[in-house]
Amino acid sequence: MGQTHSGESSRRVTTGQLSHELALRFAKRCFTPLELYSFQDVFRSLAEYQDSIAYLKEDTIARFLEIPDILGASSIIFQMVSYLGAFPFGQDAPAVLGFEQMIMVVVIMTERYQRVLKRGSKDRTKLLFRSLAVYDRREAQLEEKFGNSVDAMTENPGASESHRSHAPGFAIDSAGDDEEEDDDDLALAALESLDAIEVFKQGDAPINQASIPSDNLKKLIMLLLLIAPLGTQESLARHAERLSRDHLEGLRKTADNILAAFVNVEKFPGVKIHQFNTVIPISLPFLFNGFNPLFEHFLFSKNIDFTKRKDPSTPSPLPPVDPILDQPLLSQVGEILDLNVLSQLSFFMPGDTLFRRIRLLYSGGDAGFSMGSFETKVFNWRAPTILLVSGNRIADPPTGSQERAFAGTLPPKRFPDGSKSTQVIFGVYLSRPWRQTHKECFGETDTLLFQLEPVHEVFHASTINKDYVSFAKPPSAHSGIAFGCPHPKQKQTASLTSHMNLGAVSLLLDSSFEFGVFTHNYTSGGGAFHNSETRRHDWQDRFEIESMEVWGCGGDEEAEQQRQRWAWEEREAEARRRVNLGTGDIEADRALLEMAGIIGGNRSGGSMN
Repeated sequence: MGQTHSGESSRRVTTGQLSHELALRFAKRCFTPLELYSFQDVFRSLAEYQDSIAYLKEDTIARFLEIPDILGASSIIFQMVSYLGAFPFGQDAPAVLGFEQMIMVVVIMTERYQRVLKRGSKDRTKLLFRSLAVYDRREAQLEEKFGNSVDAMTENPGASESHRSHAPGFAIDSAGDDEEEDDDDLALAALESLDAIEVFKQGDAPINQASIPSDNLKKLIMLLLLIAPLGTQESLARHAERLSRDHLEGLRKTADNILAAFVNVEKFPGVKIHQFNTVIPISLPFLFNGFNPLFEHFLFSKNIDFTKRKDPSTPSPLPPVDPILDQPLLSQVGEILDLNVLSQLSFFMPGDTLFRRIRLLYSGGDAGFSMGSFETKVFNWRAPTILLVSGNRIADPPTGSQERAFAGTLPPKRFPDGSKSTQVIFGVYLSRPWRQTHKECFGETDTLLFQLEPVHEVFHASTINKDYVSFAKPPSAHSGIAFGCPHPKQKQTASLTSHMNLGAVSLLLDSSFEFGVFTHNYTSGGGAFHNSETRRHDWQDRFEIESMEVWGCGGDEEAEQQRQRWAWEEREAEARRRVNLGTGDIEADRALLEMAGIIGGNRSGGSMN
């Protein structure tokens, strides 16, 4: 009986009353008293007034957050916050951005809602999709008339043709097998916390009728690349140099590579929810992390100065220099890694391990393209490393003698190229120190194999097949560095096959670092690394290596540990040389050999003369 009364009460309240109650709860439990006071001060200083209603305008928000005009992302951000301001009632969007609506925006954008919404999904991905999406009225009308088959009609217009091309595309570009649920878990959790779940049945527009325009998503990705390294209270203006003419072109190119993870822009004008939900958890889990520090600016008022003195004539001290923020994001720019690529990496690796925390260990252009120089520079680094390799695709069939020789070490090429682009960039994240391998591969389940260009994608490690990394030098039959391939056999046991054994999802670099091959054998079902969830077909890229780099994650402490390790190994090598070759001091050498138990007593080490 009490439950019935509660249900009737929840139906009588309005969405406005529930939004007000949720805003109060968010303000009380998601902000500290100082943050709430600062937020009120910031809002008052920015607000416009109309008929005693205070609200924020698009240009005001863009100016406060310092969003660069050149990116064209201001209107996209305003569309997002206007939708989020109506939370948890998306059907009421766009909302007038008053004080309570901005509480919703800041709480969601900074992920502080997790302090209140204990139940249900804590993922804001679907909510952010709705905030970015536009709804196709024509598609909605077609669906009303023809039912769910409209998805196949609109996304696969050539499906009715009897003869279809076998050219591979993105699997997520076609209609999904499973219908996406319209319910937003975050909104459900919010209403459940208010005991008003019945109100949600008013519903939002069906999510399968929505898509994010590709051009809008590209502009947003450019902004996300720019704000990826932001720290708490850090001004976006500090990174203005990344918008200069040369850097801006690189920013656009990187954004294109990431956009290609979602959709083939030549075929489809927008990104659907199943594409969004497939790509982000696997390849871009930290894509939206930059929103957290960006929108936390609303919680720090510049008008609140705790350094003010009672005597106004006494000048306020200068703000202390931040030793962290004053360091460059990247100690040096590599041939492959620049600030844009570093931000791209931070979309699937924690940014606090990358920005201001990595240093160049090896560059083929400087140290030479050989396994020996690689070993000299990279081995003994006791922290995680990131290997990057770029190159140009080899023609099929290969034309030059070296290309043909490399192709001869591989099984015949049965798969098409991965894309139309001739330029490729692949990489590997490795948490374990590098070492030479003899029979077994090394690495952990957190090893990542990834592609950065022309399509951004991350291939996570399997927990069953552990052929993660091999560093095989002669006398191995096929020396080189391999990721995801079975360890090469020794020469005497490899006479049955002359070809390298390529893994289902693998990257192979030959011992001279001249050529590489990336294989995605989707048909085989995966190997040491999981198959792509977006490109569900077989493909292979054979390429001539142009640049190769290894970056160490860590700082001065890790560099000092590597130096000490090299010094210790050098001393050990010198000691062995003195024993093996002699030093000219016969008595000293004899005493050393006796201490080692090699000569003396009943043993004889031979003549010392």
